[in-house]
Amino acid sequence: MTTTPVVFIHGLWLHASSWQPWADLFAANGYSPLMPGWPGEEPTVEAARANPEAVAGYGIDDVTEHYRGIITALPTAPVLIGHSFGGLIVQKLLGEGHGRAAVAIDPAQIKGVKPLPFAQLRSGFPVLGNPANKKRAVSLTAKQFRYGFGNAISEEESNRLYEAHTIPSPGRPLFEAAFANFTKNSPAKVNTGNGERGPLLLMSGQADRTVPDVVTRAAFKLYGDSTAITELKQFPGRGHSLVLDSGWRAVADSALGWLARQNVQGA
Repeated sequence: MTTTPVVFIHGLWLHASSWQPWADLFAANGYSPLMPGWPGEEPTVEAARANPEAVAGYGIDDVTEHYRGIITALPTAPVLIGHSFGGLIVQKLLGEGHGRAAVAIDPAQIKGVKPLPFAQLRSGFPVLGNPANKKRAVSLTAKQFRYGFGNAISEEESNRLYEAHTIPSPGRPLFEAAFANFTKNSPAKVNTGNGERGPLLLMSGQADRTVPDVVTRAAFKLYGDSTAITELKQFPGRGHSLVLDSGWRAVADSALGWLARQNVQGA
């Protein structure tokens, strides 16, 4: 029997290995997990920190093409699970008809989303504050990670996650998303009207500062004209670190339960 692949796609500032607990859980539930990094991403956190220029300059279209190639090479259509910019990427891929189903967790804003809360602007300022960062790889400080990712957990846990999982990431995707509504052919555009795609679940941490709940809710509304299944799940009191902090299991179990209700099983 062929097992269903599940492709995990991370966002900015986290290494692909941050998905390991999710991969283990999904494997235990009969799925075949894959955790491919972004183009240019080194295989370990330490190597990625030592070689930031390897990811500099990559944008949303580059990352989407990278994962599209991985997905189309699989023997059967996978489940796509993405966090932050990974959540934007899985929406793009699902809208193109790739993937059996997708879960987008605290997804970066797609074209058409209008709310721009102050907390989101402040979270993105380490990159957006300098136009030259569009061509660079940028790292967060522990203090910046605490504000944008770890605000809903203890400072001790936030610092531990920062040390274990953060890596430099390209600044270009943030600029592309920030100016999407002013760019005709923005790479942040998603085919939200595709009624033939697989089911999509949007998840939101209601204490998230990097992608505030209002941004995810605005994206959900953009799917209103599609006849395909689109659902929204909100997690009160959870921040942007919800996929890797001590409460990750509740989020992962919710995703597994939703997939089962869509008749998407691991084996």
